Amino acid sequence: MPGTPGERQESLDVIQRELTAFARRARAAAARLHPELPLVSYTLLAHIDDRHGCRATDLAAHYMLDKSTVSRQIGALEKLGLVERHPDPNDHRIQVLHPTEAGTQALASTQASRRSAYQERLADWTADDLAGFAEYLLRYNAAGDTSTTSPQTPKA
Repeated sequence: MPGTPGERQESLDVIQRELTAFARRARAAAARLHPELPLVSYTLLAHIDDRHGCRATDLAAHYMLDKSTVSRQIGALEKLGLVERHPDPNDHRIQVLHPTEAGTQALASTQASRRSAYQERLADWTADDLAGFAEYLLRYNAAGDTSTTSPQTPKA
C-alpha cells in the first residue's frame, strides 16, 4: 500500500475527525428539520419507507442495534403516528412496519430540505468530484457491511 505508516495514520486521523464532524452536523440538521424525531428514529423511518415495509427484527439486524432499542424507537414512531403495523400476508403471526401517510409526508419534507442542503454545499464540486465521493462512500459503507461487531445501543 502506498504511503508511509505515518502518512497513512495522519490520513486516518483526518478521516476520523471529519466523519465525526459530519455525524454531528447530520444529527443537528435532523434535529432542526424534525425536532420531535431523533436521528435514530428518522433513520429507521426512512429505512422502513425505502423497503416498503419491514419487520423490527430486520431493522435491528441491518443497523446492528439491540432489539430493545429498535422497539423503543418504533414505539416512539407509532406514538407520533408515523409508523403502523400490519400482519405479514404470508404469516399473520409476523408484524410488518409501514410508514403512515404522515410518516411519508414527514420524510418527503425533510428529504427535500436535506437534498437542497447537499446541493448547496456541493455546488462547486465537479461531476467527477461528486462521482468519486459517491464511489468512496459506497466503498466505505460496503466494507462496514462485513463487520462482525456486536450490536450497539446508540443514545437516542
